[in-house]
Amino acid sequence: MTKAHKTTSQQPFLLRRKLIIESLSESQWDDFIHELNHHPCVDLAERRSNNQLCVTFDGTHWSTDELLEQINAHDGQIKAGWWTRRKLAWYRFTEDNVRANAKHEPFCCSKMPPMKRK
Repeated sequence: MTKAHKTTSQQPFLLRRKLIIESLSESQWDDFIHELNHHPCVDLAERRSNNQLCVTFDGTHWSTDELLEQINAHDGQIKAGWWTRRKLAWYRFTEDNVRANAKHEPFCCSKMPPMKRK
């Protein structure tokens, strides 16, 4: 059975992010997940095994950097390491791509593409 998305989310621009969070207690986890699930841009947030945070959000209105700010506001830290830095760089790259695609105005394929003026 599939989960129904929030009405505020644009389904083609939903992004899923998985991060391992350290230094959060059980009550902090519960508060953090509750706050994320009530954020208008977040479609779904859940805690998985090994303190992995799995968040699906609308990439046109929210970003991984804003998610990291939320984590830091709750006194959490993401797991340090090469793989995490690499994953965050990829997340930022794809978010830029999603925002660019959301702003793109397609043209009809039977017309000539618009010409750039010099």
